[in-house]
Amino acid sequence: MPTPATTPAARYAGASIALHWLMAVLLAATVATIEMKGLYPKGSALRDLLKTAHFMLGLSVFALVWVRLLARSLSSTPPILPAPPAWQARLGHLVHGALYVLMIGLPLLGWLALSAKGKPVPLLWGLELPQLITESKETSHRLKDMHEALATAGYALVGLHAAAALVHHHLVRDNTLRRMLPGSR
Repeated sequence: MPTPATTPAARYAGASIALHWLMAVLLAATVATIEMKGLYPKGSALRDLLKTAHFMLGLSVFALVWVRLLARSLSSTPPILPAPPAWQARLGHLVHGALYVLMIGLPLLGWLALSAKGKPVPLLWGLELPQLITESKETSHRLKDMHEALATAGYALVGLHAAAALVHHHLVRDNTLRRMLPGSR
């Protein structure tokens, strides 16, 4: 009989849960700021503010994804009960891996695109990130196109991730979603 020390946790660690939902909010805000930017004319103060907010939120995602990966490496993954078929588990791992790649890759592509455009990437208190590559209008356009295409793929992956969690919760009735919900243990 397993002891409390050897019984697998039923939920993710509190830090992992908090980071998951914080990242979800940051990603939604990042998308919202860039989508709302198009509502305002070029050169307007509000449009510029939304672009700056998009950059800052993207950088926040980039910083926190490393914290999240560290937290994930320091804690165990609670099992899904009942266990899903192997193909579902593999697909879930693939989608999670792709989401992590996007949370790292999209901010880097944005930073590279701005660097190639010769635009500063603002931080807090008037600080700016260094330019990563030399200025090139053609390179900037290619990087921006890649950033936008991967962001669109990210929408689909996030939608798949959320839909799978809801299917597991409401139709399969396993603990997939409950493992990541905030609240009492």
